Amino acid sequence: MKNLPSAVQLIVFDWDGTLMDSETQIVHALQASIQDMALEERSIDECRNIIGLGLHEAIETLYPGREEDFAARFVERYRHHWFSDTQHSDLFPGSRETLTLLKDAGFMLGVATGKGRIGLDRVLADTGLGNLFSVTRCSDETRSKPHPQMLNEILQETGIEARHALMVGDTEYDLKMANEAGIGPVAVNYGVHAPERLLQHNPLVCLDTITELVDWLAEQQLLDPGCIKQEILAL
Repeated sequence: MKNLPSAVQLIVFDWDGTLMDSETQIVHALQASIQDMALEERSIDECRNIIGLGLHEAIETLYPGREEDFAARFVERYRHHWFSDTQHSDLFPGSRETLTLLKDAGFMLGVATGKGRIGLDRVLADTGLGNLFSVTRCSDETRSKPHPQMLNEILQETGIEARHALMVGDTEYDLKMANEAGIGPVAVNYGVHAPERLLQHNPLVCLDTITELVDWLAEQQLLDPGCIKQEILAL
């Protein structure tokens, strides 16, 4: 296990698979797009594996070496299905309460996601969580995970040093990005990638639920136990 960051000020979260249970919706949109374009089929596992990457990087992983306009056509079909509301995603139990507690405890919160800006803004509005986050970065605004540029830009915008930050995510892309940016990686094992994949990237901790983040921070003396509300701990 790595050394813990000192005096954590900033906690950055992945979105899909970490705060929101959106795997089914993403896989459905991918497979519907594949069907629309009469492409070779990709399995559910193959579609799951690219969750966390930017959409263009995901498309290149599924269908490498295609013509120049292929990605643009795929993106159009994917967004059509994503915004068609035929599928619905919910926050993981305890996500809202955990984020609210951390914000009230004085942490600055951020999002680093493979979603596009339109998609993130929509889910932030739908969930009412937008006001909890001080900074957000999407894959269509910068380099995709696992490149560290997304986190480097968040650090630059907030003025917080990497040693005072954590990155919470459910994929090896999140953890690799955190490691390369010098930020403390925290894994959650209920999302897309299995625990054995996550552990290869030496996370500080691998959590079974998002609510365990609060307990872990308190155990590491990174959170004042006095600020923890009993009803949240009972989740």
